Amino acid sequence: MNRLAAAYRQAVDRHRQALRHWEAARRLLGAAGPAPVGSPELVARLARLGGTLAAAVPGTARVATHPVPVRVGEATTVDGAFPVLVPVGAGAHLAIDVDARDPRVGELLRAVVVRLLTAAPAGAVRVVGIDQAAFGAAFLPLRPLHDAGVLAAAATTEAETTALLDAAERHARTAQRADPEDRELLVVVVASAPPARELARLAALTHAGPAAAVCVLLAGYSPAAPGGMPGRAGGQWPAGSPAASGAPPLGAATQLRVTERYTLVGDPPGRPFSTDGSGLAAPVVLDGDPSHAAVTALARRLAEAADDSSAVTFADLLPASRWTESAATGLRTVLGRAGRKPVTVAFDDATPHWLVGGRTGAGKTVLLLDVLYGLAARYSPAELRLMLLDFKEGVSFTEFVPTPRDPSWLPHARAVGIESDREYGVAVLRELRAELTGRADLLKRHGVSRLADLPPNARPPRIVTVVDEFHVLFAGNDALARQAVDLIEELARKGRSYGLHLVLASQSTTGVEALYGRAEAIFGQFPLRIALPGGDAVLDPLNPAARGLTVGTAVLNTAAGAPGADVEVGFPDAHAAAADLAALRHELHAARPAGSVPPSVFRGHETPRLADDPAFAALAPGADPPYALIGRVVDVAGSPAGFALDASPGRHLAVVGTAAAGAELLRCATLSLARQHTPGTARFLFAPLAPGTTDLADDLAMTLAAAGHPVRRLDAGALCALLAELAGDATGPDRTYLVVFGVDAAAGTLAATDPGTFRSGHDDLRAVLRQGPARGVHVLGWWRGLRRLADDLGGSGHRDDVTGLVALNVPAADLGLHLGVHDLAWTPREGRALLVDRHDHRTALVVPFGDERNSP
Repeated sequence: MNRLAAAYRQAVDRHRQALRHWEAARRLLGAAGPAPVGSPELVARLARLGGTLAAAVPGTARVATHPVPVRVGEATTVDGAFPVLVPVGAGAHLAIDVDARDPRVGELLRAVVVRLLTAAPAGAVRVVGIDQAAFGAAFLPLRPLHDAGVLAAAATTEAETTALLDAAERHARTAQRADPEDRELLVVVVASAPPARELARLAALTHAGPAAAVCVLLAGYSPAAPGGMPGRAGGQWPAGSPAASGAPPLGAATQLRVTERYTLVGDPPGRPFSTDGSGLAAPVVLDGDPSHAAVTALARRLAEAADDSSAVTFADLLPASRWTESAATGLRTVLGRAGRKPVTVAFDDATPHWLVGGRTGAGKTVLLLDVLYGLAARYSPAELRLMLLDFKEGVSFTEFVPTPRDPSWLPHARAVGIESDREYGVAVLRELRAELTGRADLLKRHGVSRLADLPPNARPPRIVTVVDEFHVLFAGNDALARQAVDLIEELARKGRSYGLHLVLASQSTTGVEALYGRAEAIFGQFPLRIALPGGDAVLDPLNPAARGLTVGTAVLNTAAGAPGADVEVGFPDAHAAAADLAALRHELHAARPAGSVPPSVFRGHETPRLADDPAFAALAPGADPPYALIGRVVDVAGSPAGFALDASPGRHLAVVGTAAAGAELLRCATLSLARQHTPGTARFLFAPLAPGTTDLADDLAMTLAAAGHPVRRLDAGALCALLAELAGDATGPDRTYLVVFGVDAAAGTLAATDPGTFRSGHDDLRAVLRQGPARGVHVLGWWRGLRRLADDLGGSGHRDDVTGLVALNVPAADLGLHLGVHDLAWTPREGRALLVDRHDHRTALVVPFGDERNSP
């Protein structure tokens, strides 16, 4: 009797529950018209409404900001059937209590993914999967979507799952800060519930809300059975299930419970099927797999749209208007796009310096041009200054400087090195250190600690220094490399506060001897890493994100290369937009501030000509002291290289080396001196003793004679006689210049002793060298060997009798020994000379003037 009463009460409760469901359905359908009377009309209305919602225009749903109704199956009643739709999308999730090893669940997951991708615009949804139970088998029928780049490879191990959840959490944080219109929906499809820790992270994602732009489709998740609803056998869930082990509750998720015959659908969040939380009171047959043809067609459409949307153009990187942004807190520009979203990079407190890696042909130069033009279009020269160094045999930065074909230049460029010498690179770094010191004093005077805190009228521009193929700067382990490393380390540590930013680009960052033991300390100051194809060395060794990149893409990492902080970016080919680049450069050049000067340019492959040199053109009579020009110093300003011939002891100039350039150096020095004297006030005495110098000396003598200067030519014997004359008290014009081409060639003649005075030519030469400057007599000589120079001077004790030295192809060890300098930073090579001024204790690398007589 008691059992009969209990059954009766249960039947009454079910009847009342059905009435409540029916009344709730009538209210939900009220907006669509008068409520139908009777179950057949209600079912028909549900079928029509479900069909209408499911037939929304494909590619129009805003799934990244709003859930959309997605069909999961068909409900059956005695009065007919109707489609079952549940909300899926941003902030609306789906859970199934059985994992995808049940074929019906795998088919359902794939159907939901395909319908969601179909409903959304191309590029608005990205799908990632987790399947540790079946090693990714649940996703195999969706392979066309993987090939189209919409579906990532499934995570099948615990480590891969952890990395995938790391990326999903970063996506959620980024989406919450992004403009809603720019959000991309990340769909995390879990074919089988992972271990408890990862399951808790998935549950947290479901609580993040619509702004996180994450949707979780979780199979194998069993919540506690609601009261009054049928559960597992005996009302208990299997041991080991998430529910049995205290699974974390999901937020805003529709729960599907799969039985042997039908599916129980729980209430969707915000739009319940029931009034008591028990879900849809009708059996549901889950939808099967989408057809292969449908999946393939969808993949083809998405791939074509991705190709169109991922074709980044140079115009995409530029702002709408020029020079409107402030660099007070940093510099920002668009690097390219990740999918449909523009990717912005910055020089600021978080990412003050960048490290760029990529093999030859990977697009480093293209990427750097994109960045530099993007910055130059946003910030005026008052906000931004550029220092550009290229150490490879190329023309990375040629277009930023004036050329005969195009006289325009980028007004932000301060110094540009094309095929730079290491010495030029160090000179640029020294100037940056001097700038850093000056800015530190400026901040102290204003009582602030950062550039951003200075008042606008006192704030200097931020400086971005780009060093392409920077490993060349650190090549070897000589004094120059060590100095470069010291300077880079100081600038990297301190530059953040003073608005000095570094970009180091190279094919490799390993194997640089000068960096041993210091690479981590230096590169640790470079949190932003850009890895192009073949450039994964700039990332953490355990980070594989850059493997498999194609040209035109790069991995951007803002965590010093650590795994998980990677964004794949597509960037445009700046070379393909040459016309756009030229138009922008001309526009910026035309808008340059009044008084702007072209950048200082160091062209390592070019030989300067005396006749074309501005310093030579500026020479005029009356200079005191006269200055012998020999070339251009390898420094930022491209300063004239020369030696002042004043009355101090030893103010003579010795050119040393077997290179034929020695004769040309004497010719240029002599021409520049002659230009500084009024005709008749200086005489020039030429002794062409080395083979092959006669024509040069004769040509030089005729040039000076035509300008009105007294000229005399000497052979070895006449040279000895003249030295004897000059060693006495003979007087002459205000200045006398003795120019000897090959002093060592007269060694035998100079060694001969006069039988009457017992003096040799060497004695007279040494007397002229010691006493000549005070009398206005200066020797300009070319010695073809350092030892011969030392012998003519009378040994090492008389080295200061000639204080000006220009070394050509003289080994560093020999030159250092002669000068008494340990570890001399000098590498002899063609087209370079080392100028030494012993009075000033100064050495300078020089690009000597070439012979314009042989130029075309």
